[in-house]
Amino acid sequence: MASLAVTSAARSIEKHRKSLSLLFYRAVRDLKPVWMLEDMRTMETFYQEEDASQRVYSPSEALLYAIVHDHQAYAQYLLSRYTDEALAKPGERFCCCPSSSPHLAMAVRYDRRYILGLLLQETHRTPGAPSYTDRAGCFHVEDGRTPLHLACELLRPEALIMLLGSGASPHAQDHKGLTPLDVILEKLRDSEEVNRGERRRCLDNLLMFMPKVHFQMKGALGREPERWAKVLGEETYRYLAGRSPAPLVLTAMQTILQQLSPATFPESLRELPIPSSLKPAGLPVTQRDRQRVV
Repeated sequence: MASLAVTSAARSIEKHRKSLSLLFYRAVRDLKPVWMLEDMRTMETFYQEEDASQRVYSPSEALLYAIVHDHQAYAQYLLSRYTDEALAKPGERFCCCPSSSPHLAMAVRYDRRYILGLLLQETHRTPGAPSYTDRAGCFHVEDGRTPLHLACELLRPEALIMLLGSGASPHAQDHKGLTPLDVILEKLRDSEEVNRGERRRCLDNLLMFMPKVHFQMKGALGREPERWAKVLGEETYRYLAGRSPAPLVLTAMQTILQQLSPATFPESLRELPIPSSLKPAGLPVTQRDRQRVV
């Protein structure tokens, strides 16, 4: 009888915890005020005595919900108030991969450009920012790809610029050995569009941050020259295939972009005194831009 009572009590506690968790999830989804969300997040639930200090959600886990539902004010609060905790690995109920970068990957996946900018700004205020941007995503959700790989896979040219300008390596490899350039080339190869829109924008933006190109598909370009010349254009094809140097305009932009500080990107890129047609397409609106307007 005693064991049945303990089991029943445990089930009741778990049911209560799930109920509070669902309420918190819905509150973030409904964009409730930050103070209300923090009251809910830090409300102690009825755990067994040894877990009495455990709370509903950590700042890291709450930040994931803020990203999913684009709660910009809450994301900004969590990152400014709990920077290290907010960027830390979430609990195992969210991700069990020890070195993953779920917040950046989530912001890219849901195309939360403003919050992505907040995340990247905070990483530059703490040591190890480049390693953070290049961490592989969750193997269960992102298949071990870095946020930059994911931006290419999902055709997010704005996220691509933000990540590259913030120090993400364009030469990072996923568990298959593919670089972001390999990913976007596969996208271009499989596209039936004439101008290939977002795919081409992603490629052009990526190449601006790659003074040297190293990628797995270089052999494929050499085996099918006519096909790839049609897909990429003759000039870009010859450059990627190693048959000619980089176009002069591309070389000039690569040199300029190397001089920009990741800590002030993308504002420093937007303020360059060069024609907008030469800058990477799709510069996102950042927190500093909004403050200027206000």
